[in-house]
Amino acid sequence: MARYINIHETASTNTYLARMATMLPSGTVIYTHHQSAGRGQRGNSWEAEPGKNLTFSMLVKNPPVAPAAQFCISEAVSLAIVEFLSQYATGFSVKWPNDIYHGDRKICGILIEHSLCGNVINHTIIGVGININQVEFRSDAPNPVSLAQIIGRDIQLEEALRDVCSRIEACVASLGDIEATTSLHGRYLQSLYRRDGKLHDFILPSGERFRATIDDVQPTGTLILGHENGTVRGYAFKEVAFVL
Repeated sequence: MARYINIHETASTNTYLARMATMLPSGTVIYTHHQSAGRGQRGNSWEAEPGKNLTFSMLVKNPPVAPAAQFCISEAVSLAIVEFLSQYATGFSVKWPNDIYHGDRKICGILIEHSLCGNVINHTIIGVGININQVEFRSDAPNPVSLAQIIGRDIQLEEALRDVCSRIEACVASLGDIEATTSLHGRYLQSLYRRDGKLHDFILPSGERFRATIDDVQPTGTLILGHENGTVRGYAFKEVAFVL
C-alpha cells in the first residue's frame, strides 16, 4: 500500500524523494500542490499551475526487474496512467518512450530514475506530472492539454492521486511474473502513439528529417522504425524525435 506525504511546495518531487529514499519505505509517494522546477525528459521543465494538477513521485525499492530490462518499468507506468485516464475519455496513447498523449497533445510527462547497486536496481523513483484541472498554459510547450479541457469539468485531485498511484504500484509489482511482463509489453505496443502502419515524420539530432513507420519497440526500449526506402533501423532514446 502506498504511503502519501504532501509537501506544499518543492522544486522537484523526484529530487526531494531521492534525498530521502534510504529512509522511506517502498511505495512512498511525495506529492505537491506547487512544483516550482519540475524536471522532464531531455532536460525539459514541466509547467504545472499550483493546485490544479497531479505532480508526484513514487519510490519503488528493489523492483523485480534486472537493470538490462529496466524499460519494462517505463512500460508499466505508462500503461497504468493510460488506463487511469481512459476512465474519463478515449484517445489516449503512449508517445515513445513514455509521454502520454491525447490525440496530438501532451497530457502527461514521466521521469523515471534508477539507483543501481551492482547487478540489481536498488530503488526506482517514478516522477509523474499529469495535467488535470489546468485550462490555461503559458509556457512555450507546443501542445499541452489537460483532462478538464478534454472532458469539460474538473475532477477531485486527491481521489485521482490515489487511483493512479494504486494502478502504477500494481503494474510495477506484476513485473515479477514473466507472463504478465510479456502481456504488458504487447499492450504497450498496442497503445503506442502513431503506431498505425502509416509513414510519419521523424527528425535526427543533426536536423535531418525522414519518414518511417513505427514497427516495434524492443524490450531494451529501442524504437524500431521502417524507413520509407525499405530499410529498418533501431533508435535509442534521444537518437530520434517525432515531428509534431
